[in-house]
Amino acid sequence: MKLLAISPHLDDAAFSAGGLLASRVDQGWDVTVATCFTGNVAQPTGFALACQLDKGLGADVDYMALRRAEDHAACEALGARATHLPFLEAPHRGYASAKMLFAARLPDDGIVGDVAATLAAVLAAERPDLVLGPLCLGNHVDHHVVLEAIRRSCADHTVLLWEDWPYADREDRVAAMPAVIEYLTSETRARRIAACAAYTSQLGFQFGGVEAMTERTERIVEERFYPLHAF
Repeated sequence: MKLLAISPHLDDAAFSAGGLLASRVDQGWDVTVATCFTGNVAQPTGFALACQLDKGLGADVDYMALRRAEDHAACEALGARATHLPFLEAPHRGYASAKMLFAARLPDDGIVGDVAATLAAVLAAERPDLVLGPLCLGNHVDHHVVLEAIRRSCADHTVLLWEDWPYADREDRVAAMPAVIEYLTSETRARRIAACAAYTSQLGFQFGGVEAMTERTERIVEERFYPLHAF
């Protein structure tokens, strides 16, 4: 059996579905995490550069190369394979503030079609039995792009959507009934924590550090997944 997790950013799949990914690996599944927005900009400026500097990384650091390396380490902790697609994150596509990241898509942001076409090629190569993707809790524009691309490319596949974490901590429960509830064991929770901890550049910004992330994750007892057609 094969599982393909389609992640907007380099951390979303592990943060949101790390327990299920680890569990499926232990059951003998071939698990791949394909992350969409991993492309480089040689000399970022403006808000894109600020997104790097506010994590304590200097302008001379190859930010996306660092993040791709973190993702390989995270996937190794889960037992999954990492695939990196070349698309640029929203700050490199004209979204010039944090507020814009969580607002409507820009009229000239036509990236969905390109992402959908690339995902179709990945799906043809991988031939997964199950596809995972983001439910878009938190309303991040890149998550919505990926969800729309999944709708366009995955019509012939079984697709389940994860509750985007850590946004899920700040959102009301989803009204729809989950199709799958993955109850975390001590082992799968530990693997999820190890995978999340690999994203060193993000932990201070997202959680306040690895200890805070670990404390929050240790309280998680289940991961919930919803059918694509319910949304």
